[in-house]
Amino acid sequence: MKLLNNTRAAFIGALFVFIVQCGLCTPNAIAVDKLRIGYGAPSVTMSMLWITKEGKLFEKNGLDVEVLYLESALVQRALIAGNIAMGQMTGSLMAAPKLQGADLVMVSSFLNNLLYRLVARPEIKSVADLKGKRIGVSRFGAGADRATRLLLTKLGLNPEKDVVLIQIGGSPTRIAALSAASIDATIVDPPDHKRLQEAGMRILANMEEMKIPFQHTGLVTTRAQVSQSPDLVRRVVKSFIDGIQFMTINPEVSKRAFRKYMRLQQERELDDAYQLLRSFMPRKPYPTVEGFKAVLAELAEQIPMAKTADPKDFIDTRFLEEFDRSGYIDGLYR
Repeated sequence: MKLLNNTRAAFIGALFVFIVQCGLCTPNAIAVDKLRIGYGAPSVTMSMLWITKEGKLFEKNGLDVEVLYLESALVQRALIAGNIAMGQMTGSLMAAPKLQGADLVMVSSFLNNLLYRLVARPEIKSVADLKGKRIGVSRFGAGADRATRLLLTKLGLNPEKDVVLIQIGGSPTRIAALSAASIDATIVDPPDHKRLQEAGMRILANMEEMKIPFQHTGLVTTRAQVSQSPDLVRRVVKSFIDGIQFMTINPEVSKRAFRKYMRLQQERELDDAYQLLRSFMPRKPYPTVEGFKAVLAELAEQIPMAKTADPKDFIDTRFLEEFDRSGYIDGLYR
């Protein structure tokens, strides 16, 4: 009987060790890499970061990502300072400091043209009526500012002489300022323009219809990060690739992200945001040379080096190409 008890004790002890060892091998026990990713606006164009987070695609790829809202140019500064590992920002926001020596590069892109609507107070009935009026932008040099200047130029107005550009802040702040008549016009991403239109504001221009190639929102990091931690960057890029496919078949999780990060509540607003995202989000999120050519052309007036800069120097698609060539991306949709 004593021998039997000893044998049983030994068996139980061995079983305990086995269970513990197996437990350590489970996905929950695997060490993950922690990193911070910032974004610059509570906009649909930034939403793949939130959806990838809410859908737990980062976790699937061994990443513990902290999502940080850093309004407008703050995300750029935080990345340059090393306070975040990556940031979602527009091509113009990353290109300007890069031209002046910052170590930045875009590794994927979620939007390669401009979707903004130019929205004005009810009394502004045409583009010509904008002369001498106050137009709100986020911060000088930020994406909304660059897009505003580009749009005004295409509409025949000189942004330096014909209007007064005022730094207001992010989209929610600009919308509030327009509603309060503190400014006369501003640009907003859809679906925000619908709410403003219902409140009596006037849509003067639709940049989506203009089909202007322009490098908009992308995932930006540093070349040092790519060189020193290629596997980390690879897994982040893969997470976004997975997130895009996840978004197409998980509208409810996507809408949950819109509620959380954009504060949208109405079902119609949530549907509009989701359908908009599906309409422009590419399965293969490559930044484009053409988009950066347009960015550099717009920056050349303020930064002479932009005239001779090579758009290819602003892009690193090695990880995207790797997943593309292997058939991984196409395989997600079969």
